[in-house]
Amino acid sequence: MADVRTEFLFEMTADLDRDAVQELDATPRGTRRILLVTGGAFEGPALRGDVLAGGGDWLLVRPDGVREVDVRMTLRTDDGHLIYVSYRGIIHGSPGVMQRVARGETVEAAEYYFRTAPFFETGSEKYGWLNRLVAIGIGRRTPTGVAYTVHAVL
Repeated sequence: MADVRTEFLFEMTADLDRDAVQELDATPRGTRRILLVTGGAFEGPALRGDVLAGGGDWLLVRPDGVREVDVRMTLRTDDGHLIYVSYRGIIHGSPGVMQRVARGETVEAAEYYFRTAPFFETGSEKYGWLNRLVAIGIGRRTPTGVAYTVHAVL
């Protein structure tokens, strides 16, 4: 079996509107929290630009405390191309750490597991190569939202 190799794509920050959280308690799967993306930025060797407002995270806090991430957003490159990105992921850690994360405290990324699987969609010829790759993201909470280091799986 071949080793898994990756290549750095970009760092991304996404700001979330913490004042407009839509919380649905006690659904059959857990507590659903819908958070709106208000902006952000991304930068890497082959692309950079802004995270546009209007995306969102349909976060599910399961009864076992694990958080399921379900995000959709649009990126605009610095040369004007639009890229749709969607990703699912998992966040978990000890109850104490996850309480600190939920309060918005700065918690070292090594203290909890936060991984995503981004997929990209664009009509741009220049960035069409994104349509043909699988990526992984290593996430962390920030005071204003979330940040990711994103790698392409080769």
